[in-house]
Amino acid sequence: MKSALISGASALALLLAASAATAAEDAATIEELIIYGKGESRQVQAISTEEIQRVAPGTSPIKMVQKLPGVNFQSADAFGAYEWSTRISIRAFNQNQLGFTLDGVPLGDMSYGNHNGLHISRAIASEDLAGVELAQGSGALSVASTSNLGGALKFISRTPSDDFGADIAVTAGSSQMRRVFLRVDTGELPGGGRGSISYADQRADKWKGQGEQNQKQFGMKFVQPLGALTISGFYNFSERRENDYQDLSLDMLSRLGANWDNNTGRWADAVQIARAYQNAANYAGASPILDGAGCWTGAGANPYPGKVKCVDDAYYDAAGLRDDTLWAVKADGAIAGIDLSASVYGHTNDGQGVWYTPYRASPNNGVAGATSQDAPISTRTTEYTIDRMGVVFNGGFEIGDHRVGFGAWFETNDFTQSRRFYAQNLSAPSSSLNFFTGPFFTQWSGEFSTDTRTFYVEDVWTVSDQLKVNFGFKSVSVESSTKTLIGSPVINGSITSEESFLPQVGATWSLSEESEIFASYSRNMRAFAAARTGLSPFATTQAGFDAIRKTLKPETSRTLEGGWRFRSGGFRGVAALYYVTFDDRLIGTSAGAGIVGNPTILSNVGGVTAKGFEATGDYRLNDEWSVSGSYAFNDSTYDDDIRTAAGVVTQRIRGKTTVDSPKHLLNGEVRFERDGWYATLSANYVSERYFTYTNDKSVPSRTTADLSFGYRFEDQGPMEGLEIQGNVTNLTDESYISTLGSNGFGYSGDNMTLLTAAPRQLFVTVRKRF
Repeated sequence: MKSALISGASALALLLAASAATAAEDAATIEELIIYGKGESRQVQAISTEEIQRVAPGTSPIKMVQKLPGVNFQSADAFGAYEWSTRISIRAFNQNQLGFTLDGVPLGDMSYGNHNGLHISRAIASEDLAGVELAQGSGALSVASTSNLGGALKFISRTPSDDFGADIAVTAGSSQMRRVFLRVDTGELPGGGRGSISYADQRADKWKGQGEQNQKQFGMKFVQPLGALTISGFYNFSERRENDYQDLSLDMLSRLGANWDNNTGRWADAVQIARAYQNAANYAGASPILDGAGCWTGAGANPYPGKVKCVDDAYYDAAGLRDDTLWAVKADGAIAGIDLSASVYGHTNDGQGVWYTPYRASPNNGVAGATSQDAPISTRTTEYTIDRMGVVFNGGFEIGDHRVGFGAWFETNDFTQSRRFYAQNLSAPSSSLNFFTGPFFTQWSGEFSTDTRTFYVEDVWTVSDQLKVNFGFKSVSVESSTKTLIGSPVINGSITSEESFLPQVGATWSLSEESEIFASYSRNMRAFAAARTGLSPFATTQAGFDAIRKTLKPETSRTLEGGWRFRSGGFRGVAALYYVTFDDRLIGTSAGAGIVGNPTILSNVGGVTAKGFEATGDYRLNDEWSVSGSYAFNDSTYDDDIRTAAGVVTQRIRGKTTVDSPKHLLNGEVRFERDGWYATLSANYVSERYFTYTNDKSVPSRTTADLSFGYRFEDQGPMEGLEIQGNVTNLTDESYISTLGSNGFGYSGDNMTLLTAAPRQLFVTVRKRF
């Protein structure tokens, strides 16, 4: 295994080169699995192609980085690809406060029901990835993102191979999971170009309850030399259909158990729940049967079936439907000594978030004794369309000991969001995995237009062979406006997120060929989201928007970090300290179960201070065995209590730990490889996490393990290029709460915002390269 530390720029070059290597080359040379960012003034690591290949096919690229220090990753499925549950936080910054790109193309903030991008699991098939680069503190100035307060993830796709070839992989396993992946590389064509085309089809049942989680993906990529330029591009399409799991609370887990789920397949029970909730008689009298939240009071007989005691205990079904197209064309080259790169990209999305609601009956209500065939349940959707297009431009040139970089990013995004209701028949429900048409009611529908403009410039000065200094800044302007098309609340207006000077400065000092220290300071801003849901200034009433639009400030962060990268014999490592201040933090609160979608009250509520320590390293014991590990300590607390405009304290959270921010994260891994056999055993520890701002509710620590093992045929002949791989997730079959905040976070008390993790699951893959 190569043991030299590699710079951030060299890491990307290595990843791209590795992506073009053949299977035979991969077998002959084992690349670094984790690449440390020598020469970077920031904390940076990268995951290599080989590491990606060791996880179960279909695994989210985000899950792959959980072994890196400071990364808290959670999901309710084995692959980390179920979008409603997938969560990543870095140094206490959550998912929508990070930046994400694919080959330099912005993916937005990767929140569920995304208004400005798409999830990486839909942007590209996992087998088509060449690597992932993580910057824990702050992304590079060139990262096309307006949400990277606390870090950035840069995903890199595989480059078409120089040689003609084909890959086929078939995976099967737990929960009736089956996946087929096909890829063909053209090799070098007569004009010097190369291309690839791929297709992935994955289907799986939910691990509990009834439902499916399916996805189809199609991808193409090309590289074409053209004189002094290189033209490249990609086209990716995704069709995702996934049934949801029931959101849980601590009370529900205690009453109903960790395997409790939606009522899917039990239509009669769902109808009974809706009728009981909608029956006014159940709320009447001195001793009502149901309370105001639709929960059985204990008086009289329970009107709900089985163990159900509240209307929100079990919905009939819910699902996420997403169709995405993402494309880009890029030109790279040098003109008059200036390195230039320009990309034009586009992204379209059609989506529906589906929920079978007992809160609203289909038009004729279908109550007992009625002749109508309309059910007391309707299907509520939140519908999305995205149409965005943009340009990313980067350049650089040398002047003596200076490397000057500059660039810009422009994007126009037209986003439409609607809340609609569709009728259900009393005799049988319609499928939740097909797009709904013909609503009987539109609660609201709105258009959003967002124009993003960023510019940056930086100078990297090589002062001496030992010292390198970098300084630069980014300017960001994001203007968003909305217009209500139908329904209420009516919200019209615009708001701007703007910072003209976001500096980034750093230095590296080489102590020797095997040791260097680094330090950096950066300031970043997160633009306001433009949507009717989530943490957005538009997710309220017109009066609420008018009240905050003049005073609301975008969230900002200031990050100071420093560390030491070193190597000694077969050991490589990084240790870092950081101090982060997070200002003008936004909190959105609403009443009722999160899925109901009540208006949000958004406000700036002070700051957060985070300080911590991170360490990671790996050691090559011999040619067959290696070990690696990472540890992160994070102390992240709120700086201020929640106050009214008059200064009255309403919630005392000052000094409390930020939600979903474990103080301790620990990872360990043992790897073995000999004569075609290989195995990796990894373990992950996450300490206690809070899901209320006052810290009165939490989930306990947990430790999980995953196992990967297989055999790679290395002989010549028909077996060459054949590989058999097994993956076991949650090896010890740990039962634990994974996702926090699926329905947001509250100040105090229990909340339906938890999801449990998948049990132990086994997957077997057979792949062959021709």
